[in-house]
Amino acid sequence: MVELDITLATEEERDWAAGLMACSDPWVRLCATPEQCRAACRDPGYLLYVAHANGVACGAMVLQRRGVAGSPYVKSIVVDEDYRGQRVGAALMEFAENLFRGEARHLFLCVSSFNTRARAFYERLGYHAAGEFNDYIMDGASEILMHKRLR
Repeated sequence: MVELDITLATEEERDWAAGLMACSDPWVRLCATPEQCRAACRDPGYLLYVAHANGVACGAMVLQRRGVAGSPYVKSIVVDEDYRGQRVGAALMEFAENLFRGEARHLFLCVSSFNTRARAFYERLGYHAAGEFNDYIMDGASEILMHKRLR
């Protein structure tokens, strides 16, 4: 595992994160445009954190402080291909859980039904399916709402 520093994104890192999202699954498969990714990463209603390994940006996470029923929501998480399998995603999720643990009892996220590796990842971290939205973003696929109790 690489040693990480996780901080709020700079303006330049917002564009970097949007570019990474736009060329990564599940956003590619969901037909998210670069403009949509940029809008998500620049939306003042969301928090954008970036993970750095030795000063190099390697992953990002978009969070909504009041998302599902007033509880925090992980809108998206993305890890640079060169850093996958090095626990960057797990570190970002742990960071989000610790960030919100003092103010919220629950943390939510959605994962696409076709993204089985991501769902298994979240399940390993203790998340459980709480609901399913069929044909929500893409016909023939569903978005699975996942939940973890923080305290």
